Amino acid sequence: MANPSRPRAAALTTGIVLLAALLAGCSHGAEDGDLTAQKLDWKDCPAPSEAEGGGGSPSPLPNGTQWQCATMKAPLDWSNPKGDTIGLALIHAKASGPAGKRIGSLVFNFGGPGGSGVTTLPAFAEDYAALRTRYDLVSFDPRGVGRSKPVKCESDAQLDQYFQQDATPDDSAERTQLLERTKQFNGACEKHSKTILPHVRTTDVARDMDLMRQVLGDDKLHYFGISYGTELGGVYAHLFPKDVGRAVFDAVIDPTQNPEQSALGQAKGFQLALDNFARDCTSKTTGCPIGDTAQDVKDRIAKLLTDLEKKPIPGILPRELTQTAATNGIAQALYSKDFWEYLTEGLQQAYEGDGRVLMLLSDSMNGRNESGEYSNITAANIAINCSDEKPRYTPDFVQQKLPEFRAASPLFGDYLAWGMVGCTDWAVPGAADHPDVSAPGSAPILVVGNTGDPATPYEGAKKMVDALGKGVAVELTYRGQGHGAYDSKNKCVQNAVNGYLLDGKVPKPGTVCT
Repeated sequence: MANPSRPRAAALTTGIVLLAALLAGCSHGAEDGDLTAQKLDWKDCPAPSEAEGGGGSPSPLPNGTQWQCATMKAPLDWSNPKGDTIGLALIHAKASGPAGKRIGSLVFNFGGPGGSGVTTLPAFAEDYAALRTRYDLVSFDPRGVGRSKPVKCESDAQLDQYFQQDATPDDSAERTQLLERTKQFNGACEKHSKTILPHVRTTDVARDMDLMRQVLGDDKLHYFGISYGTELGGVYAHLFPKDVGRAVFDAVIDPTQNPEQSALGQAKGFQLALDNFARDCTSKTTGCPIGDTAQDVKDRIAKLLTDLEKKPIPGILPRELTQTAATNGIAQALYSKDFWEYLTEGLQQAYEGDGRVLMLLSDSMNGRNESGEYSNITAANIAINCSDEKPRYTPDFVQQKLPEFRAASPLFGDYLAWGMVGCTDWAVPGAADHPDVSAPGSAPILVVGNTGDPATPYEGAKKMVDALGKGVAVELTYRGQGHGAYDSKNKCVQNAVNGYLLDGKVPKPGTVCT
């Protein structure tokens, strides 16, 4: 849920904001025409660009190791690999263990789509210290993201207005306004990013990763994909099954769903997370400050959103907390149990007429920093989704589906249903109803599903296992809360993942961690 017109399978990294000069552009192909032979020029990382979120250069690792960055050339158009190239931003930290124990590179994609791996990997590196003993940790900004020829759409001021709009229209006039605003945004993307828009499909990024594997000098791609990164990993395995090394998919997207089914699944997932949050709050011996019972908590939230539609309250001045911003902020807080205390605080303040905390949560989801600058996560998210997904939904279609979405989630149903119009009049046709991830002949892929995941519901893990094909995937279940399992720091999950990535030990299929 990245913006009022397009839900997303969220990255784990919302809220990371960094700053510097924007880098983009095309160059001609390598002189010898063989991009696999290029040598990466690793240097200390610059401060992240505005499109990456801004901020300072990544801090050294605890042992003093500096993060290093490089730019890899890749074909702009994979159907014409000898033509123009684009630069893809990479980051790495060398393995910390003995050289003789090094396995190779471990490539991360943290999701989105649209999240910057260059800013995310350093922020979460402590969680992967065990993996760094035998791998160089590597991530990248996928094409269209961050410093990799970023998709540009609207200005910061225009985005402030975009995220304030009414994303749940109640009458024909409001529906028309939402559709016109969506067309305006999508038209700005075409105007400012015409060169890159046709080339940001997940299949393009998967081919970039195989080039990356070769340039990094690895015989196999060792991979850790989270959220949308699981879809990217599945597409890679489909295209290059013999080149898959040790791979882990965490917070797994259901690859069999079309966008409508995915949005409905997210409605159910976020409602489940909200139910769990409300029960947790009211079960505390100290009492719940936002409701007497779980149902009371949810009823008061629903009333708040209804009141905000009629009359927004002060947020981060001069902006007001609208119904849309509050819904977005609540969703952001449901991604991790660690954020539940902020949701409680934000709701307490909102009931007293102060919308700042909920707006901060919403800004975090949308990639807005304290200076009012936006990363390009929303633009990239929409560009990638609309290029990947073939269906184009109309307001009439959404209207027919509203009862089903409201039944799935009284709070989030309308919001996610209306998000389906986000690709209206998109400049590039969508590729397919859903990705093909069948990967016969691939090495084992560890698929980790979390029973309480709001953004990528647990059922998707089993669907991914089946879609990858017989004998490929091994499913691991984590009975927990939040988006993803490994970063929950559950020892059972981490031991299973580390055992596979570090030692090649495949967990017993059907293993359950609690």
